[in-house]
Amino acid sequence: MTVESDVQTERNLTWEGWQAYTMAAVCLAVGLFVGYFGRGSAPSATVSQPAPAPSATVAPATQQMPSLEDMKRMADSQAKPLLAKLQSDPKNPDLLNQVGNLYRLTHQFKISAEYYQKSLDADPKNVGARTDLASCLYYQGDIDGSIEQLEKSLSYDSKHAGTLYNLGMIRWKGRNDPAGAVASWQKLLKLNPNYENKDAVEKLIAQVKGGGLKSVAQNP
Repeated sequence: MTVESDVQTERNLTWEGWQAYTMAAVCLAVGLFVGYFGRGSAPSATVSQPAPAPSATVAPATQQMPSLEDMKRMADSQAKPLLAKLQSDPKNPDLLNQVGNLYRLTHQFKISAEYYQKSLDADPKNVGARTDLASCLYYQGDIDGSIEQLEKSLSYDSKHAGTLYNLGMIRWKGRNDPAGAVASWQKLLKLNPNYENKDAVEKLIAQVKGGGLKSVAQNP
């Protein structure tokens, strides 16, 4: 996926301040931390964190939090023009990836995974889309499938930082394999010496080695 189209996808998913705030609360309530993993299709993989709530806006006390159904309706609405384009170009990998991003950002992981898979059928070497697919599979409980996709991603790009970061997280959180997680993160730092979140990954490695598994991050 291109840098421009990925950025545009995220810009299209803008709500009023209270909606952004309450969506974050919903995400925490249901335990779905998309930002827990590095973005696969972002311009550069990062140890993402949930976006902070707008400082100048507080959710009205009487406003109901958006549910997952509300977020799906939002994604459905935003996806309409992309789906219209797919009618005449059904195997366009960029369009399919953009639709996958819309549904992933609104925690519709099953739908998102279907579009990522279609995108990869057309462009199997897109390691960003494959890494995002792996995250969706993880949140659906398919640990083996998630790891399989990440390992396949590395067969195309052995240095891909987002893939290596996520592989470590899933080995740790999904497989209870701290040694495997550390190995993935050490490989990430070795192959990407200028990785922008190097300090955070080093902290993860130190805490996992020290047995501080519960102090680093919450379970997704």
